[in-house]
Amino acid sequence: MSSTPQKRAVRKSPAERAAEITEAARELALEAGLTALTLRNVAARVGVASGLVAHYQPNMDALVSSTFATIVAAETQEVAGLLSQRPGPSERLGLLVDTLLDNSRLDVTAIWVEAWTLGRRNEMLAASVREQMDAWQKVFQGVVEDGNATGDFNVSDAAAVAWQILGMVDGLNAQALVRWDGVNDRGTHLARAVEGMVGAVPGSLMATPSA
Repeated sequence: MSSTPQKRAVRKSPAERAAEITEAARELALEAGLTALTLRNVAARVGVASGLVAHYQPNMDALVSSTFATIVAAETQEVAGLLSQRPGPSERLGLLVDTLLDNSRLDVTAIWVEAWTLGRRNEMLAASVREQMDAWQKVFQGVVEDGNATGDFNVSDAAAVAWQILGMVDGLNAQALVRWDGVNDRGTHLARAVEGMVGAVPGSLMATPSA
């Protein structure tokens, strides 16, 4: 019986091939999770032999870590861009709460939840998770500090409050992954809670249409 010859991979420059593998890993993680990032799966996505992926990514723990960072940092940058379009601290904090609890972002939430678990045994990933959590905390802290400066908020420890809000967002989003009915109105409930935490005017953090 004759066998079908294996299709040769198109020859590409090292930079092109490395970028292709990185993008394949990102797409695969968003579709199937960080645990799907194996040599075989990434190679199949790119259409090359596993050995070629190993040549460019000899440490899969490092690939998982860098893929996580790429995905979540992109979201941080995207949301930071949205915040710059809002006029005041209340509008920005309200946008943060509303945007991060948007169900369209649950694929990124799933990446976070997986990373917290996998990071227990992958120190490179754990370090990346800590770095990205710090980045988000700084986003929240900056908005709270701006509110203190304008008089919209009254917070004695902006850093601590930022961590508390971030923890609430993460917890509610994790619950949403299993479509628990209790989180259907989580944006409204969280906005009310955060208003009390920062001393904002009641209703000032409720979602408003984008400009």
